[in-house]
Amino acid sequence: MSAAVKSYAAVDLGASSGRVMVGRVGPDSLELTEAHRFVNRPVRVPEGLRWDILSLYGGVLDGLKAAGQVDSVGIDSWAVDYGLLDADGRLLGNPVHYRDSRTEGVAEKVWATVPAPELYAATGLQYAPFNTLYQLVADRLTGAGRLLLIPDLLTYWLTGEQGTELTNASTTQLIDPRTRGWSYEIASRLGIDLELFAPLRRPGDPAGLLRPEVLEETGLTGPVPVTAVGSHDTASAVAAVPASGERFAYICTGTWSLAGLELDAPVLTEESRAANFTNELGLDGTVRYLRNIMGLWLLQECVRAWGDPDLGELLLEAAKVPALRSVVDAGDAAFLAPGRMPERIAEACRASGQPVPVSPAEVTRCILDSLALAHRKAVEEAQRLADHPVDVVYVVGGGTRNALLCQLTADACGLPVVAGPTEAAALGNVLVQARAHELVADLAGGRDLLTRTQPLTRYEPQGDTVRWRAAQARLAGA
Repeated sequence: MSAAVKSYAAVDLGASSGRVMVGRVGPDSLELTEAHRFVNRPVRVPEGLRWDILSLYGGVLDGLKAAGQVDSVGIDSWAVDYGLLDADGRLLGNPVHYRDSRTEGVAEKVWATVPAPELYAATGLQYAPFNTLYQLVADRLTGAGRLLLIPDLLTYWLTGEQGTELTNASTTQLIDPRTRGWSYEIASRLGIDLELFAPLRRPGDPAGLLRPEVLEETGLTGPVPVTAVGSHDTASAVAAVPASGERFAYICTGTWSLAGLELDAPVLTEESRAANFTNELGLDGTVRYLRNIMGLWLLQECVRAWGDPDLGELLLEAAKVPALRSVVDAGDAAFLAPGRMPERIAEACRASGQPVPVSPAEVTRCILDSLALAHRKAVEEAQRLADHPVDVVYVVGGGTRNALLCQLTADACGLPVVAGPTEAAALGNVLVQARAHELVADLAGGRDLLTRTQPLTRYEPQGDTVRWRAAQARLAGA
């Protein structure tokens, strides 16, 4: 192996699983291999739904041991959730899961102090009941001396150093996307002490060295630096969109679908707020202008309810079901909680006067048609609201394995879809670390390397979009 090639451990934590990937990067090479994968299984206790953070940390340590010697480590994860530490840096309890019910009705209390239009104009964040801001208003914060978002908490345990990475901080609804700093006025009006947060870090900043105890447990030889990456997994995934130029939309698919545009400035209009678009921060001064869609969570929950049938066979059967027979709103908060997903989808179809899907294949087709329709709507509205036309849609993340969803998205949007890479968040994580070692010059350079080294699949739209437009109108009128 060339001396110019370096190895990076990308810790990539999703809502249902975690993985430690090893990226090997050279001037003209980018290879990603899986060192360790582990389950992320939340636990329901009497006080509510919690993340098993110690199990996750154990999975990270096991993954670093399996990864072998690396030149740097970076961590990305899902957004909004956090751990609370006491004044001595000890964790006060398992972090609360964003699907926990404690924020029910909290938004209305917040809006009584800071009206929703004013909140959006200041922070640019879409309404979601689990935004960190609402969690903080619901949280007693008893005994808390420090708040660390999930990847920052794990980084602290690895290094002993505390920080708050910016792309993930931008999901808290406490960052001003214009200044890329804290919104002190909003926090003050809501009684939130921003001193709870550690100092902000940017992607590429050093985040400390692995502690001696971590080196001993993982078998690594120090010093091993930890590098701040786009620690919100969507920020890392968008960094790995293999695009050139600016006329593109992206859809980061997995448990969630995040569909939108990459912009150089936020869109803070009232029309944008009403359409529930968010302005989160990305690499190199970019803004991730996107909408959260429920994503493959809908299918994951159904598959779980059905006893985990073979997914490939299920998708083959779903492809035979007539298109757009029934659709649901894939962004509806009614589908947020786990449990009874096939029944809830059937109930939504029944309530809107559509044929009720019965078989697993029919329910699956309903879900995939609904996701493609939601992708179409998000891409269409983002272009209009941001005055930013696109020529192609890039689909990255786990959903790239679902060829039917990719083709339906191309059909719905009336645009070519380029699918890949699948492990986009891990690759974006690796590329930021490689930039810190000057193996990649900038965001465009990283994307060029991805395009040259990663397998991509192109889907051309088939037929016209008339039936999709009709289905969208039918759903809007339901």
